[in-house]
Amino acid sequence: MTGPFVHHIDPVIGTIAGVHMWWYGLSYSVGFLNAFLFLKRRRLSLGLSARSLYSLVLLLSTGVLIGGRSLVVFSNEWTFYRENAALIPAVWIGGLATHGLLIGGAAGVLTFSFLWKRPVRPIFDVLAIAAALILGFGRIGNFIDGQIVGSLTTMPWAVRFPEVDGFRHPVVLYDGLKNFLLVPVLLEIERRGAPPGRIAAWFVFLYAALRIPIDLFRDYPIATFGLPTGQAFNAIMATVGLMLLFKSFWRPSPVIRTAPEPSATPGWRRLAFATVLLFAMVIPSDATRDVPERYGSRHPGLAHSAFYPNLPDDLSRR
Repeated sequence: MTGPFVHHIDPVIGTIAGVHMWWYGLSYSVGFLNAFLFLKRRRLSLGLSARSLYSLVLLLSTGVLIGGRSLVVFSNEWTFYRENAALIPAVWIGGLATHGLLIGGAAGVLTFSFLWKRPVRPIFDVLAIAAALILGFGRIGNFIDGQIVGSLTTMPWAVRFPEVDGFRHPVVLYDGLKNFLLVPVLLEIERRGAPPGRIAAWFVFLYAALRIPIDLFRDYPIATFGLPTGQAFNAIMATVGLMLLFKSFWRPSPVIRTAPEPSATPGWRRLAFATVLLFAMVIPSDATRDVPERYGSRHPGLAHSAFYPNLPDDLSRR
């Protein structure tokens, strides 16, 4: 950009039978597909059959969506959802929280490792690289949706976002660039022959530690533990990452040679994964309290979509 940019990007790709497809949601579909391709390329070294590969990406993607949604519901907007519990599963009226995505994804991988008796650290190492890409794509989706804004600035690359006063730091682009730059760093760590678990530990630490200075430019509407909510989770995550790194250097995990599983077809899992990819596209990045009034003015008819049934009149004021 050569000067301040006024954001006029339509966040909706298109509408099918009253259901809106969002650029933000597409970023998750692309991210999940990317994780699948990463795992598929490393399938033999991880000892996975085609069936267990699809089981892994299903548990991973489902965990990401449930984890991201849970943090929004139970931490960010509990005052609304405790009175409207029936809307908790309605991801189409509010987006996902990044730290919850990571927690949910990790829970999905741990569940797979337990059920399929596979070593978890090598899987986490492969997915750490994919996760950096997923989160980078997600931040592009945030920017396209015009949601998550930075503090006021006079910098030449400032952005004027919809329904927000003044020109702001495009903080999600800062974070997205950071996420993409983690990829070559993690690949280099892998190239040097890191023991199992160290790549994932570096990802956890670097993702959170580098996000702390970036989030200083973010305009946070809510707080947790006396800190802006994201910063509180950044500090916790960076501490966990540092502990994992210390453990990987102090007592590195031995390399475990995993015997390949017998060949097995994915069956219904392939269709289920395709369904998850399509479902993710209905997720907007905005907080529930901003829907539907914000998009009603930016996209004609959006406030009356079939995906916004029986919303309380005061929803946007929560």
